[in-house]
Amino acid sequence: MSDETASGAGGHGHRHGHGPSSVDASGEEPRWKHDGIRVIKGDTLDPNTAQTPGMFRQAAINQARVGAQKIWAGTVRIEPDAKTGVHHHGALESVIYVVSGRARMRWGERLEFVAEAGPGDFIFVPPYVPHQEINADPGEPLHCVLVRSDNEAVVVNIGDVDPVEAPETVYWVDPIHRHP
Repeated sequence: MSDETASGAGGHGHRHGHGPSSVDASGEEPRWKHDGIRVIKGDTLDPNTAQTPGMFRQAAINQARVGAQKIWAGTVRIEPDAKTGVHHHGALESVIYVVSGRARMRWGERLEFVAEAGPGDFIFVPPYVPHQEINADPGEPLHCVLVRSDNEAVVVNIGDVDPVEAPETVYWVDPIHRHP
């Protein structure tokens, strides 16, 4: 099938713009040329996002930069021994991927639970869970990739938490791949 043919044997009703031509039969550029895939280079991330002392966040994917409607993605660098205040992200789900360093997460009404993650680990933060993000390494920065389920920068700070002295370490058990 040629670029101009969208029907017939094997056709599926729309033009893909395959081939050397970047202009279709009507003289216009293919639809997906500028409304398709976008590669955001690591050295072009946007620091115009909420910042916390000891941390440096940058947006890669959001409404303003690429027109994203349902997700936000970016990076964070957390200095040694830095931590956030206790907060939650409302109805948003969050994923944190640890690139380098050691992340410590405390969560619960009194931050009574704790878990740590290292390079290559993913952290899932469900909606409304009070939590605190901590760089667990006193000598190295923590580098992470963040993804949230919406573009809204929802952060609800919780100021009246009396954290427990020694939180309980929680190890996640995969319900699909349980080992006997």
